[in-house]
Amino acid sequence: MRTVKTEKNGRIGRIILNRPEVMNAINDDLPRELQAAVEMFDADAEVHVIILSGAGEAFCSGYDLTHYAQDPDNRITQEMPWDPMQDFQFMWTNTQCFMSLFRAMKPVICKVHGFAVAGGSDIALCADLTIMADDAQIGYMPARVWGCPTTAMWTFRLGPEKAKRMLLTGDKINGTEAAEMGLVLKSVPADLLEDAVETLAARMATVPINQLAMNKMVINQAVEAQIQQAQRLATVFDGITRHSPEGLNFKARSEVVGWKRAARERDSGLYDWTRNHPLNSTD
Repeated sequence: MRTVKTEKNGRIGRIILNRPEVMNAINDDLPRELQAAVEMFDADAEVHVIILSGAGEAFCSGYDLTHYAQDPDNRITQEMPWDPMQDFQFMWTNTQCFMSLFRAMKPVICKVHGFAVAGGSDIALCADLTIMADDAQIGYMPARVWGCPTTAMWTFRLGPEKAKRMLLTGDKINGTEAAEMGLVLKSVPADLLEDAVETLAARMATVPINQLAMNKMVINQAVEAQIQQAQRLATVFDGITRHSPEGLNFKARSEVVGWKRAARERDSGLYDWTRNHPLNSTD
């Protein structure tokens, strides 16, 4: 596998997102290789717990926008008229790869440092338990334009009002605030993050696999049907966001000025994507 590394230490399996040169940004291969790694450890009779982390400076910075937004030849945004089912098939496959973390028989602990943003937040929130560094950041900025979180896990983690607070602003929050909101299990100082994750994993690893599996399954069963319904709608909407007038303007802007500048303009709230120009003092 090129985008994911795996390691095994006794009863703990480790999956490391491994594109550190781009902060583990998601490309075409990463979702499928992530699922393959999850399935490998799920089938391993020696592994009780899986730890998911990211190599380098961040957990995951989201989809690789150099490829998906800035490249004029990338067809994640299709020429108009667009085929919504073609888009749905691509994003639904990725979403179900991320959800392999949720559906695995073994519990998955996600360790977040640096960033877990945009599509990276989708991955982190599919894990069973997420622990963040205090100074790490999580958010879904494409909620401002060009995205809808296809896993829909924000609502199931936060409830409607707090999920709206995040997705109607596209704000990022640090680990401390994420823990206070109930988005993640807890937040710890960055230098204590590894110890916190390892301690929890070691404790869970003393439980028989069948006990872990049954209790995870019972808890998941309470929400799994609603999650899948929400994900289907979210995945359709995600495609629409990229083919709306504003979404097409974001793609065109990224091709001209680069995705980093286009994303800064999106996140600042100082750009009018409907008319495709910066807001001025009279707007």
